[in-house]
Amino acid sequence: MDRAKKERVVEELGQIFDSSGIVVVAHYTGLTVAEMQDLRRRAREAGAGIRVAKNRLAKIALEGRSQEGLGQFLTGMTLLAYSEDPVAAAKVVDSYMKDNPKLEVVGGAMGEEILDAAGVKSVAALPSREELIAQIAGMIGAPASNLAAAIGAPASNIAGILETIEEKAAA
Repeated sequence: MDRAKKERVVEELGQIFDSSGIVVVAHYTGLTVAEMQDLRRRAREAGAGIRVAKNRLAKIALEGRSQEGLGQFLTGMTLLAYSEDPVAAAKVVDSYMKDNPKLEVVGGAMGEEILDAAGVKSVAALPSREELIAQIAGMIGAPASNLAAAIGAPASNIAGILETIEEKAAA
């Protein structure tokens, strides 16, 4: 790889570190090409990305950034999983690890916070942004539907009483 390509890779990695809500560092020793493609596909479907880069170039990209502590995890065959959603990349890697034990999370960064493997697992257990929005929308809508049911209940009770009276009168 010539110098210009290396500079481009360092710049791309820097953009990943700056723009991602979470970056997960994992070792992928022993993964086949097909398994790596499967991981990339799952990440794409979840709105995350997977990047394999030379550790030295990644460390250069980390210099001066708030996630500089990630450099301690960049040893061996490492990949970076990243996403804007602070949970998506962690969820993808965690679920893939359940299917394939060759992938091993070693750490990550969420904003300026450096996470160990247990921290990444904890983040993966959190609900995603979409799940949180759905829960909030449900909570906002629940009082309105309860109010509508409460308002409609007396009318349906009166209708039931009138129907009973009508049936008795017809009999």
